[in-house]
Parts: sequence; structure tokens; C-alpha cells
Amino acid sequence: MIKQSLFFLVAFFGLVLTSCGQQQGTPIKDQSKMKEVPAIADYIAGKNLDKYTVATFAGGCFWCTEASFERINGVAAVISGYSGGEIKHPTYRQVASGSTKHAEAIQIYFDADIVSFETLLEVFYVAHDGTQINRQGPDRGPQYRSEIYYHNAAQKAASEAYIKKLDNSGKLSRPIATIISKYKEFWVAEAYHQDYYPSNQDNPYIANVSKPKVEKVEKVFKAILKKEYLP
Repeated sequence: MIKQSLFFLVAFFGLVLTSCGQQQGTPIKDQSKMKEVPAIADYIAGKNLDKYTVATFAGGCFWCTEASFERINGVAAVISGYSGGEIKHPTYRQVASGSTKHAEAIQIYFDADIVSFETLLEVFYVAHDGTQINRQGPDRGPQYRSEIYYHNAAQKAASEAYIKKLDNSGKLSRPIATIISKYKEFWVAEAYHQDYYPSNQDNPYIANVSKPKVEKVEKVFKAILKKEYLP
């Protein structure tokens, strides 16, 4: 019994120590040489993304949510970054401290003729637990909150309606805690965070936290996965 308890304690603390905020995987060798994180408009300049509709979600560690949405047919690009805070050009270390009021977020560029905003909301609530307040799994703090940043009145109304539907479904043990806010700005995370999931499969956090979430999305939304992600 004692051995079993020790095993679960070790497993639990192992997950905590490999949380998204611990920066496991690609090291930052010299902070002084890191480029200032860009505003999204500067980052996408010349990337031919202007023709797509935009959605912005925060649902815990962006390593997980970025990979989940990249698998959905009709999604042209997913960019990891920071939104909802007060300072310009926040760094990962600043956001991870919880002092900037930013959340780890993703900016999704999608073809609305192929996939709707409402469908992306469905994916969002499978890719993360919208009932948790300021946390997701081993990640704790306001930077891991659940938040939707609406870009127009239609997105706001759709978000409110879907949350109401979830709360009235009787399937949840707690009410949805997602904050709905007007989109203001999105700062692109440092380069090593982009496409982190496929490049760091040996990272314990990716294996233990991200992968189960991504695989759940793949299972639930098999009918709308991009061909390269079909089993």
C-alpha cells in the first residue's frame, strides 16, 4: 500500500515538474539574444492569411491547443501566443509568472466555407476543460485560463449560445468557467513554441499531457480531420 502511494506521488510530481510553464524541451540558451515577440499583424505579413477568418482562444498550454486545431480540415494556420494582457511584447517568462495578465492563447486562421466558428467552439471544448478556473491539468495560474476573444458580434453570440448549451446539457459536473472578452491584441510567442508538439515528442509533458488531449480531438472529430492526420 505504501509503495503504491509513493508511486502515485512520484507520478503526480513528475507531471507538475514537466508542466508547460517549466519550459521543458527546447532550451533558451541566451535570453539576451531572443528577438522581441512580434504583434500578429507583423508576423503574418506576406503569409497570405488575410483571406481567412480569425478565431482566438485560450485553453491552457498552447502546445496542446495548437496541435489540436492544426488537425482540423479548413484550418489554414494556428499560431501560439499571448492575449488578454496589459503590456506590449510580453515574453514567455513574463507571461509564465502570471504578472502580465496575459493568457497562453492561439490565433486560428480558418476557411469559413469549410469549417464554421461553431465547429471550432466544439473542438475547443474537447481540447480543454472549460470548467476549470485558472488551470488546466498540471498547469496553474491565470495564464492558463479558459477564454474566448471574440472578433465580432457573431462570434460573441455564438460563444455565449454554445456555453449556455453546454451548461444546460446536464453532462457537466461544474459550470463552464470560460471568460468571453472582446479581442484586442495578440502577441506571437517565441519561435521555439511554434509547432512545439510535433518537434518535441520526447518531452514528458507532451507525452503525458498534450498527447492524450490531441488524440481525444482526433477521435471525436475524425470526420473532419485533415487527410494527413487520419489513421
